[in-house]
Amino acid sequence: MVWSASAKNQTLTCFSINSPPFNFNHTIASAYYSAVFTGLGLSSNLFAFIVLVKAFQRAQSPSRSSFLIFLSSLVVTDFMGLLVTGSIVVSFHVTRSDWRGLDPHCYFCNFMGMSMVFYGLCPLLLGAVMAGERFVGIHRPFARSANMSKSRALFTVLAVWVFAGCISLLPLAGLGSYHLQPPGSWCFINISSQPLDMTFCLIFSMVGLMSLAVSFLLNTVSVATLLRICCGQGDMQRQRNHELEMMGQLVWIMIIASICWCPLLVFIAQTVLSGRHVQIGDLLLWIRFATCNQILDPWVYILFRCSIFKCIFPAGKGRPRGSMISLYPTITASRRRLSQPLTGVEAACGGGAPCVEVLPTPPASGLLL
Repeated sequence: MVWSASAKNQTLTCFSINSPPFNFNHTIASAYYSAVFTGLGLSSNLFAFIVLVKAFQRAQSPSRSSFLIFLSSLVVTDFMGLLVTGSIVVSFHVTRSDWRGLDPHCYFCNFMGMSMVFYGLCPLLLGAVMAGERFVGIHRPFARSANMSKSRALFTVLAVWVFAGCISLLPLAGLGSYHLQPPGSWCFINISSQPLDMTFCLIFSMVGLMSLAVSFLLNTVSVATLLRICCGQGDMQRQRNHELEMMGQLVWIMIIASICWCPLLVFIAQTVLSGRHVQIGDLLLWIRFATCNQILDPWVYILFRCSIFKCIFPAGKGRPRGSMISLYPTITASRRRLSQPLTGVEAACGGGAPCVEVLPTPPASGLLL
């Protein structure tokens, strides 16, 4: 009897607040939305991964190789997140199954809740890590090239995954909980003002918001520094086309993540701090906003590349590939002239402004005119 009572309590863990059956409402639970967005996101991330693999095979500089490793890990994370969570939601809409009957011990619900937290935090944390990697690469290029190898980049990605995984496991350790959410097709953290639930909600929100803040700060400084270097004069100009490409992609990743994730993170923090009851319509709206991040991210890598811009602007094909200084024809001509070996006349003139050439004296002959 004691075992039966404990099993009954365990059965009610993730159904204590929202318990099926729910009133199925197409305004908040659309099968078309789930299927279309999941299919679009999976195909986009798969295409982006193929593009990144080809770019990695052509990459020559260590900085670009490490950055492509981070981008590939972000694509893989987004792909797996859509595959795991999307397949569960779409399966519910197809079968109209009762979650409580299929998962009486909340194992599957806890798994999906962990997946939502893990695959939600990973893109934000990876964005902050990539912003830090680019910040160091621009401000300390020699130190970065010596320290950031491919193996170290992979280790950094693994550390991010472990950190996000540890946060997602906190409800299983007693800090917070995962609950079934209407219309009964998904599980997420319990957004309430209870001390343990509120603590975990604030941890989830603050980690995400701090990741976005770090990305914004580091990317702003990196862009300002990179523009100053590229638009400078003399020896401060360096070959920065690939750096501009990487920073452009990183800035767009940050913008998309901020637009998609800030409403949900702020909504969770405001709800638990104010003690209000969760409005399921608002929660589903902001969850869909966050899902758009996984769909839009891969198009940043697909569209914002130098090769795409060269196809759009064919005139740029004649310029040197890795040099921003080629945008200034006068400086380019001067650099080409200075790179040639000096002739005798130019050496006599010091290689500077044009001077009057002294004609050689003809050899003396027997006749004096």
